[in-house]
Amino acid sequence: MEIDVSKLPKSQVYKLMTSVIVPRPIAWISTISKDGVPNVAPFSYFAGVSSEPPLLMVSIGSKEEGIKKDTWKNIEETGDFVVNMVTKELLEKMNLTSAPFDENVDEFDVAKLTKKPASVVKAPLIAESPVNIECRKFQILEIGSMGIIFGEVLKVHVRDDILNEKVYVDTTKLEIVGRLGGANYCIVSKDNTIELRKPKL
Repeated sequence: MEIDVSKLPKSQVYKLMTSVIVPRPIAWISTISKDGVPNVAPFSYFAGVSSEPPLLMVSIGSKEEGIKKDTWKNIEETGDFVVNMVTKELLEKMNLTSAPFDENVDEFDVAKLTKKPASVVKAPLIAESPVNIECRKFQILEIGSMGIIFGEVLKVHVRDDILNEKVYVDTTKLEIVGRLGGANYCIVSKDNTIELRKPKL
């Protein structure tokens, strides 16, 4: 079947794209509002963009027409955020934070997560996450109803037991969660990964 996306409603385009662009890493973003209210929410339109300068990107939609989601609004107003890694043991807590809470609700409290002070940014880290990436707003592009947020990576916090001798994160030591289409997720673990080295010419 050949699908002409220009003839689909917006909701169907979203469902199609999120079912074929899989698995997607999850940016579990913690922010703090200009009034000091912490916020946590997951986003899977997320990727690394550049290592020089070190940039990542996350795409955040609107609550409704003309009203930005709390994470987008907080990053725009305060200029910083933290991306926290989601593992299998944190999946239920992450899912709780995806609900459309009022902007005055602290999702750290809802999901019983521990706030940990960041080194550089104002937003707190999620202490239970094995990797936390402190970011500063680099640029925000508004495309349609989406905010494409580029963040400059300032500090990376990594739990000691998952670092290898080359100071990389050994992802086989974690059960990392990826997003699939609809309400489906996958778990990336040592048992279902394949090592395949680039051939030498």
